[in-house]
Amino acid sequence: MPPATIALTLLIALGFSTQTIAPPKPAPTLVSAKKIWDAVGHNAFTDLIRWRDRWYCTFRESDAHIGGNGRIRVLTSTDGDTWASAALIAEAGIDLRDPKMSITPDDRLMIVAGGSVYEGTTYRGRQPRVLFSSDGSAWSTPERILAEGDWLWRVTWHDGTAYGVTYRTKPGEPSEWMTALVSSRDGRTFKEVTAFAAPGRPNETTLRVMPDGEMVALMRREAGNRLAWVGRSRAPYTSWSWRETAHAVGGPNFIRLPDGELWATGRDSSGSPKTVVARMTVDGGYQPVLTLPSGGDTSYAGMVWHDGLLWLSYYSSHDGKTSIYLARVRPH
Repeated sequence: MPPATIALTLLIALGFSTQTIAPPKPAPTLVSAKKIWDAVGHNAFTDLIRWRDRWYCTFRESDAHIGGNGRIRVLTSTDGDTWASAALIAEAGIDLRDPKMSITPDDRLMIVAGGSVYEGTTYRGRQPRVLFSSDGSAWSTPERILAEGDWLWRVTWHDGTAYGVTYRTKPGEPSEWMTALVSSRDGRTFKEVTAFAAPGRPNETTLRVMPDGEMVALMRREAGNRLAWVGRSRAPYTSWSWRETAHAVGGPNFIRLPDGELWATGRDSSGSPKTVVARMTVDGGYQPVLTLPSGGDTSYAGMVWHDGLLWLSYYSSHDGKTSIYLARVRPH
């Protein structure tokens, strides 16, 4: 009798149902990964979107991770292989950081970004910015949104409303941060939906809305055990339940595939820093299963599902210079 048959027979004899024994899921496959931009000293903090049958990738260009007035670069491509600059956006005296793209209900591109002020490498303040484009090349002047001290890291549109999580230092406790879910009908004027009671300096958060309307959050935490949190809520999204993952996640992002699976990405700092792709579940599951070619200063990936592949923009310094990369992954 083959060993596999013997093992299955023993399980049945011990009272285990064969219906509960699920075969292991196949590992994802890295189809390709290539550098698409390295024009300045530090190219980082990406996002990726597909709009009107074209690719758009955005990121910050500056001299270093901290310091210098960062500018927002927007690249475009028809095939994902050949990329060209569509826009370069600057604001005098402001470090524009972490640009994140979405598509508005009236079919415009929208970018939210951090607007920080530095003297050298000394932080002096910040306020989020928003800008819009009808063609991907001409962009509106960055507008201040929310309040001084806020950082709105990403928005997700659902039923004509933009939702995002903003974070800021806690009044009277500068070593602690607080987060809140905010919403907007126009992408400019935001109101608070609910505050989150998340400890451990919570900050960067990505939201996605499931087909049944449930909102799911993947939240980075910077203190305590630093393990990321996964939250979920039903409309009107004022009451949330949270589960702690087993991993710290920098630059968290995730999307839902057509088959219902959730796939996430972020920086894994266990051992040497790297950007990973992970399986995720709404009950707190986050399991890295693939490491992208990466190292050093890395992460902040954009994610798009297209033509049966997971497309990811990200940045990394594993080749010696902090550059922008595009990877294609076959989940299974």
